[in-house]
Amino acid sequence: MGGSGSKSKGYWPFSGPGGIDEQAKEGNEVEQSLSRPRSFRSATPFVFTRRSSLYYDEDGDLAHEFYEETVVTKNGRKKAKLKRIHKNLIPQGLIKLDHPSIHVDFPVVLCEG
Repeated sequence: MGGSGSKSKGYWPFSGPGGIDEQAKEGNEVEQSLSRPRSFRSATPFVFTRRSSLYYDEDGDLAHEFYEETVVTKNGRKKAKLKRIHKNLIPQGLIKLDHPSIHVDFPVVLCEG
């Protein structure tokens, strides 16, 4: 019923140890699932960083898009056009958020209304 893929196979990063799904399984299956390494066992529902959509160009300028003005001669007339630059751009990377936000997969309703 329309859920995210992270819930499949009984894995949910925000659940505590011994969740309802694990108690319903047989003893063997519980031991196997607990023996698997889970790096998100102590995951927080807050997001503190995000990937930036900005890029640096060769000159060190920071922007979403970069354009270069080119002169095109057509029928003896010169016309200026903007050509988008795709090469030699470096992504800004991860940036820290001013205010933490809630992860999109957080399973609790915060406000009804």
